[in-house]
Amino acid sequence: MKRFRRNPDENDPGTNPDVEGEGLFLRDQERKCGLSSMRLMGFLVVALMVFSVVFSVSVVLKDPPSDGVLESGKEIRFLDALESSKEETVLEVKPQKGPEDDYAPSLEARKDKLLGGLLQAGFDERSCASRYQSALYRKESQHKPSPYLISRLRSYEALHKRCGPYTESYNKTLEKLKTNHQLEPTDCNYLVWISFSGLGNRILTLASAFLYALLTNRVLLVDPGTDMVDLFCEPFPEVSWFLPSDFPLKNQFNSFDQKSPHCYGRMLKNSTFANSSRLISSSFVYLHLVHDYDDQDKLFFCDEDQTSLKEVPWLIMKTDNYFVPSLFLVPSFEQELSNLFPRKETVFHFLGRYLFHPTDPVWGLVTRYYQAYLAKADERIGIQIRVFDTGIGPFQHVLDQIIACALKENLLPDISREKPIINQSQKSKAVLITSLSAGYFERVRDMYWEYPTVTGEVISVHQPSHEEYQQTEKHFHNRKAWAEMYLLSLTDVLVTSSWSTFGYVAQSLGGLKPWVLYKPENRTAPDPPCRRVMSMEPCFHAPPFYDCKAKRGIDTGEVVPHVRHCEDMSWGLKLVDNE
Repeated sequence: MKRFRRNPDENDPGTNPDVEGEGLFLRDQERKCGLSSMRLMGFLVVALMVFSVVFSVSVVLKDPPSDGVLESGKEIRFLDALESSKEETVLEVKPQKGPEDDYAPSLEARKDKLLGGLLQAGFDERSCASRYQSALYRKESQHKPSPYLISRLRSYEALHKRCGPYTESYNKTLEKLKTNHQLEPTDCNYLVWISFSGLGNRILTLASAFLYALLTNRVLLVDPGTDMVDLFCEPFPEVSWFLPSDFPLKNQFNSFDQKSPHCYGRMLKNSTFANSSRLISSSFVYLHLVHDYDDQDKLFFCDEDQTSLKEVPWLIMKTDNYFVPSLFLVPSFEQELSNLFPRKETVFHFLGRYLFHPTDPVWGLVTRYYQAYLAKADERIGIQIRVFDTGIGPFQHVLDQIIACALKENLLPDISREKPIINQSQKSKAVLITSLSAGYFERVRDMYWEYPTVTGEVISVHQPSHEEYQQTEKHFHNRKAWAEMYLLSLTDVLVTSSWSTFGYVAQSLGGLKPWVLYKPENRTAPDPPCRRVMSMEPCFHAPPFYDCKAKRGIDTGEVVPHVRHCEDMSWGLKLVDNE
């Protein structure tokens, strides 16, 4: 702590030597003037009292109380700046340097709470703490949103404000849905996203739906389901993105499938492209983009079909797929997507950070755990474990694979079983493990507790929860799942499991290219155990393999250089940047 230096004061014995000599001066005057001894004693008592008061004040000013004024290792200094007209006190905040405080948010991060312009200023910070605080927990992103993306987001927010729930345009278009009659055209068309599948899938599909709405100038409305309001803050200013509870089709959402009369694929089977007037006259169309969709449903990704859907005021979408890669194969979207995302692998990175802000209860889970277990480490390693094998874990082959990957890629140090390591390194690593089972955490923790590392590094191992099995419909289960995805996204290095949307969300939010664990076969650890991914983008697990122009099958992973097959699923598609 720097000491405060006061300005010279005429009553300070340390800065004004005349005060120190005051006693001698008075005695000399007494001898000359013949003052009485009683008068001399009076002057001495007064001088001692003044000296005592000055000394006490100087001690207080030199050592101000520090509790309550220091935050996250920041040092506060008061500088006196004298101006010609007044004296002003300046507060300067500077980061300390040292192993304890390296995790503290930088001033640069504090300034970029809008994430490079991705977020809009003006939200009430008390309504959603995570929206502007997230920058304090992340390293500055290496990726910057394009000016065009920022401009289009602001334009969308204006559209949402004009056409969102209970606005005049919404009420007018809703009337068209209720009557199922062709009314005069409205200036607002809508895309309704149905809450469906597990939390990781919902996050990825909602981002996909938003991008499609952005490309087609539709207003996105979100079915709240059972817990969406509990998990996510409102991303748009003033007008909600949640579908009103009195929406007339809401009680049919669960029954919508490929056999529904308004299902796009079924309508195509019963008509032809030449007879697209049936689509245009429909008040709504249901888009079935779930993993079991058929060839007719997949025609959604063809230009001609997008033209047919353009005038339909209400599109209702159900999906469990991150279908963004196939949007990049639609010719009419190609230029717009290139302008929005010059770097193709940043699509979910930007849309995820723009759309998904944890509510305050979830944010509390994130920040409390981060500060308690991860903040002070020199490096944070995330390991996301999802096991698709049946039976009760933990499985030895999965543990062997995790350890082999971490050691082979130098993510964690090996241990010394023979002799103790005397010279301990000052470096610490915190390992965050997420898994439905506690067994993997316990084995890794015990390994680094029972034996020293060969590097002398100190390894701490942590796991926030172990729910044993997925409980999609339970509120607190999904709160913890969302918090753990977010915590993984705050790590420096990440290992994920094949096919897991949980891991996809974490890597893309964090801007991380993880090492992905290959899917084990026959309960045997693969060799090699893992590989580094090409990009941080999620994988589209069930893409179409169809050439819309040639009307024949095609390998859609070989059409354009920025859409490739996934590392963890050979038939899947993902966006990459070819540098």
